[in-house]
Amino acid sequence: MKPRPLPPEESALGGTWRSFMDQALAEAMIAAREGETPVGALLLSPSGEVLARGRNRSIARHDPTAHAEILCLRQAGERLGNYRLTGSILVVTLEPCLMCVGALLHARVAGVVFGAADPKAGALVSNLDGAALPFANHAMWAVPGVMAQECAGLLKHFFQKRRKD
Repeated sequence: MKPRPLPPEESALGGTWRSFMDQALAEAMIAAREGETPVGALLLSPSGEVLARGRNRSIARHDPTAHAEILCLRQAGERLGNYRLTGSILVVTLEPCLMCVGALLHARVAGVVFGAADPKAGALVSNLDGAALPFANHAMWAVPGVMAQECAGLLKHFFQKRRKD
């Protein structure tokens, strides 16, 4: 595995991981109200500016790739006029899946801050160290577990309610 770069100091971004995760959680709550799996994300510039916000939209868009992470990358790419989002930072409520990790690597995202681990499909720490794959031409840093209880609680409540209904 490739060595991971180190994450920047939070203070250099004008906020804390917690303050950014609060914003991602707000997106996840909207997704839940829309009947989507409650995952929210935001993509930050290297200086901490919010470039894009996203939430899961797979059901509404009839698109298996419409994960919060992918939608953030698309939005930021359009905004910046570039598919390379070098130095950007993704903040997401759930550990990204393999598809999303692949897209993050291709976009040259510097790192990922995530809330809840995903023991079924997580591809950063739970099942795979996708941020440092030996064959990839890019490596990312990862900060897991930011507001993990809040993020996991939202998912748990959503699926409990869905099973009742």
